Amino acid sequence: MSPRRLLLPLALVLAVSCPVRGDGPGDNRPEQVRPIPPKGTVTLAEADRSALQAGVDELGREIESLRGALKGRPNLRGLLPDVQVYHNAVRYALTYNEFYRPREVTAAKGLLERGRERARQLREGKAPWETATGLVVRGYVSKIDGSVQPYGLVVPASYRADTPHRFRLDVWCHGRGETLTELSFIDGRQSSPGEFTPPNAFVLHPYGRYCNANRFAGEIDLFEALEDVKRHYPIDDDRLVMRGFSMGGAACWQFAVHYPSMWVAAAPGAGFSETADFLKVFQNEPVQPTWYQKTLWHLYDSTDYALNLFNCPTVAYSGERDRQKQAADMMARALEKEGIELVHILGARAGHQYTPEARAEINRRIDAIVEAGRSRVPEQVCFTTWTLRYHRCFWVQVDGLEQHWERALVKADLYGTEDDGPQIETKNVSALTLAIPPGHCPLDIREQPDVEIDGDVVEAPRPRSDRSWTAHFRKVRGKWQSVASADDGTLRKRHGLQGPIDDAFLDSFLMVRPTRPALNDKVGRWAAAEMQHAIDHWRRQFRGEARVKSDQEVSDADIAAHNLILWGDPRSNAVLAKIADRLPVRWDQDGIHLGSQTYPPGHYVPVLIYPNPLNPQRYVVLNSGFTFREYDYLNNARQVPKLPDFAVVDVDVPVTSRAPGGIVTAGFFTETWDLPDVKDAAERASKP
Repeated sequence: MSPRRLLLPLALVLAVSCPVRGDGPGDNRPEQVRPIPPKGTVTLAEADRSALQAGVDELGREIESLRGALKGRPNLRGLLPDVQVYHNAVRYALTYNEFYRPREVTAAKGLLERGRERARQLREGKAPWETATGLVVRGYVSKIDGSVQPYGLVVPASYRADTPHRFRLDVWCHGRGETLTELSFIDGRQSSPGEFTPPNAFVLHPYGRYCNANRFAGEIDLFEALEDVKRHYPIDDDRLVMRGFSMGGAACWQFAVHYPSMWVAAAPGAGFSETADFLKVFQNEPVQPTWYQKTLWHLYDSTDYALNLFNCPTVAYSGERDRQKQAADMMARALEKEGIELVHILGARAGHQYTPEARAEINRRIDAIVEAGRSRVPEQVCFTTWTLRYHRCFWVQVDGLEQHWERALVKADLYGTEDDGPQIETKNVSALTLAIPPGHCPLDIREQPDVEIDGDVVEAPRPRSDRSWTAHFRKVRGKWQSVASADDGTLRKRHGLQGPIDDAFLDSFLMVRPTRPALNDKVGRWAAAEMQHAIDHWRRQFRGEARVKSDQEVSDADIAAHNLILWGDPRSNAVLAKIADRLPVRWDQDGIHLGSQTYPPGHYVPVLIYPNPLNPQRYVVLNSGFTFREYDYLNNARQVPKLPDFAVVDVDVPVTSRAPGGIVTAGFFTETWDLPDVKDAAERASKP
């Protein structure tokens, strides 16, 4: 029997995903979209509601009091999020009618008591949960919207606050749960250690901002939670394991292929790994994307990044009878094209669950990989990407693409040349950096290495005395050259400033509300409604509270700190008026001008993302929140960007669960943030 496809006998099975509504044709009707999250199904007794509200109010006042009381004690003040997560969990459930099971009422009372207990301890100068082992719930303040987000930990019994030992950490991404509120998540993290609890290891359970397969803000949630864990506990960066099942398995695939050099190993279970085939097989959905939506599948389709598992050891799992086995099968085919055979363990006769034998075999393999540890500087790196959002693998960093959304490829060998210098092969790459951290560069620090890139031999800077090495290269008139910096000072797409529109919501953003009359009442009403929709649905889908200011309140500090989401037009929004003549789209009383194309005034609105002319290190977005809508909430594989870098919306076409109106043109800016041929884009926008 091949060890790569184990058929394991059926035994006791455990479900590991959260309860979900059934997927299928019933969720394929855009005109009849059920709400997610659903309305609460538990009617609170008046006594319970009053008691919970009083508890929320009391704890809220105590938190505000502690802010002042701990002002001179930053270490303790920095632990306030560990109290706030309890307050928010109950406050949100009350405010938004999110009680779904009778036991959640009792759980809410327990969470408030735990919050009050931690608040009392902080006031006394104590924080015993900092040194506790077992199940621990904590929180952090997100850079994205300033919200306090929870996460769960399993702290090993062997942990001691004064230990010099650094610990392995496994990340576990949870399954789909449409009623997985902060309240139910925290309650679960206080009562269950989860599916895998390796000895002498931490397990991080990110909330992932609810039910989005750890995409968009849910993706950033993992890294913010992980950084918070590292601030408090001694974690071994060379022994981080990525795991998940069902929706969490999909998250595991995407974290493994997009960030392959972070993990010592990955163990995805079930889930989905791409959009088109999964929706056909699992959702029975006729998939008919526009050309730009199909292009944007390259953001999250893990099959497109399969080569990156060359540098990330992976052990996949599926139940033999599970329809979501499709995900690993698709990845196996994608890997086979790269010459890589996927280790795919099957639970014999099992459905959507692990078997004990499979769990033991997965652990045996993952534990062996962890024992060896991650190599920080592997001799060979194979890396592929389609966007500079995902730009790095170990010592190779892609700084520029010749064309976004076409496949880019780097194959790097640290000793590939005859002189034992690095040898690099690239495709669709215009700039790259080779960087090795201190203490790890094996090159001779007395010599300037010759680096061969696509046949061009380039003399690079010497490694430094601390055994670090950084070398930047850029293609100039078709030839690779050594350059002083990855940034050439020009306006170019680069990591974190490459679009599409949804990218603005992966970092700190500020909604900017207009205060003056619009150029057109119809457009003004549409912009106001869409801004409110964006604020409401940010709360519902990403469990945060969007920062909002009027255009008159925006300060220089705001421009420096945030991506600005500008609503309205150049007449109604003062901030937009300041930059209107520095954007690639001109908008005035005569209409919207995109290159040679003009859209008459009255019922057209531009939406776009662009480096903010007032601070090119940040984005400005016009008239858009995140671009997937209510219909897409029903299946996580649909939760991909629905608009590219720019579009023109016809507001005479009604808003639907899939679009903010009629999309009359849409496209991507060039690598230098210029407009493409917008006439061609308009013709393509109407075609599948």
